[in-house]
Amino acid sequence: MKLRERSPGGKRRLWVARRLLLGVVVVLLVSVLVFLATQVLPGDAARAALGREATPDRVAALRADLGLDRPLLEQYFSWLGGILTGDLGHSLVTQEQVSTLIGDRVVNSAVLVLLSAVIVVPLSVAAGALSGRWRDRPADRTMLVVTLGLTALPEFIIALLLVILFATSVFHLLPGTVLLAPGQNPFSNVEQLVLPVVALVLGVLPYLTRLVRGSVIDVYESEYVRTARLKGVPERVVLRRHVLPNALVPAIQGTALALAYLTGGVVVIEQVFNYPGLGSALVDAVNNRDVPVIQLICLIFAVCYVVFNLIGDVLTVYVTPRLRTAGP
Repeated sequence: MKLRERSPGGKRRLWVARRLLLGVVVVLLVSVLVFLATQVLPGDAARAALGREATPDRVAALRADLGLDRPLLEQYFSWLGGILTGDLGHSLVTQEQVSTLIGDRVVNSAVLVLLSAVIVVPLSVAAGALSGRWRDRPADRTMLVVTLGLTALPEFIIALLLVILFATSVFHLLPGTVLLAPGQNPFSNVEQLVLPVVALVLGVLPYLTRLVRGSVIDVYESEYVRTARLKGVPERVVLRRHVLPNALVPAIQGTALALAYLTGGVVVIEQVFNYPGLGSALVDAVNNRDVPVIQLICLIFAVCYVVFNLIGDVLTVYVTPRLRTAGP
């Protein structure tokens, strides 16, 4: 008896399930790396928490209380089990629960990343599409020079230039630092968000713009676009109906990478603008050797990377006819 073949929808669901499982495996592997990396940090976490004047007996007692005297494998499973059950541990510096310590900071960083994404994605698609449409014309060459110049500048240089231009030396239009109290809504003073968001946007915009431009140029050279032009279809219709839909697949993948890049980029930007987010919390935790905070923030970043890439892969499959009907 011949087995019935799986429908395209069933194949897609199976592929998504496999991709989710792979994402979980990646996160578990990253958790192992994060845990091991924090174990090899220089110094003693217990002594760092108690200070240099602490007696050896107090240090030994704190190490036993924190479980630092147990085997590494036991410590790892205890830490992972705590995360899975919602027990995120306590900060070694402030003695607060880690969830309380970084709760507001997660929201602040999420606001920064989402605002930047909402601006950079449509802007880069529009700029890349127009640049590809006007290939080798003055507008396209100007766009390439600007994007190449921005690509050559590190994020912190872009952020410092924005501060010099708009907050300190040249103009005094916007605040150069963010004054946000714990628990305060980031949108309570929108002016403070402008420079950090612009710095993140300028850090990602060149990459996405050039990616969309190259994709648009490739589509313009395809046979179906040439056929549409020979039929007399207006150029704006060719761009809207034929070019952009087929050029969006690389843009989707690029957007997923850009979101992951933005998540990591907040570490530098938050330090420059004194923004109270996960990035600045991570830097402070590393300086104070606050191991539980370091571990959780690094794991959050890793989960964001996996989730953004998973969303990009799933959207790519669903917007590409050939992949929608193909097997996993």
